[in-house]
Amino acid sequence: MQKAVTTRWWLVRHAPVTNPERLIYGRSDMPVNLSDEKALQALARQLPREAIWVTSHLSRTLDTALKLLELMDENILPTRETGFAEQHFGTWEKKHWNDLPKGETTRFWTDFARQNPPNGESFGDVVERVGPLFDRLTRYWAGKDIVAVIHGGTVRAALASALGLPLEAALSFHVDTLGLTRIEHIAGVDQPGWRVTGVNLRY
Repeated sequence: MQKAVTTRWWLVRHAPVTNPERLIYGRSDMPVNLSDEKALQALARQLPREAIWVTSHLSRTLDTALKLLELMDENILPTRETGFAEQHFGTWEKKHWNDLPKGETTRFWTDFARQNPPNGESFGDVVERVGPLFDRLTRYWAGKDIVAVIHGGTVRAALASALGLPLEAALSFHVDTLGLTRIEHIAGVDQPGWRVTGVNLRY
């Protein structure tokens, strides 16, 4: 009899960014605020030992991951995956919403699951980018715990891809900074697939 293989993903949104001007910063590299030691320690206590760690290529995810690993006293260097980056807002990056052309933003908000900013990505584009990478790493690290310190949009995209959700349904998930989402892939059974064990958990 074939044995079931469970791959567990621990999806963590990075710590808050330092953004006093409230700029749009999707793909832009912004400094992270790691001052909430209590929240970081509480999260670190929930994460598995001897796991695989991945982040996006942006410093706010890597810095958050390194701080969590320090609190866990684990000497691991996360793998950085560009495909796990946040949604790219194109020419809107590092600008204020109020300073953008009204026509452009109106079109975007009428269907922000599918509309893309100028030279940027829609949420649908993010799902198409994240999904294949998520599936590939699930196969490669089958049976492991995988901690992914990523972005709010990336977490929603992973849920959309894994569960086959409509884009609008995936966007309805609220993902806090330092929130933890847990999903598992079960293979080696008659009906392999995904199950959700927690979304946006805070400790």
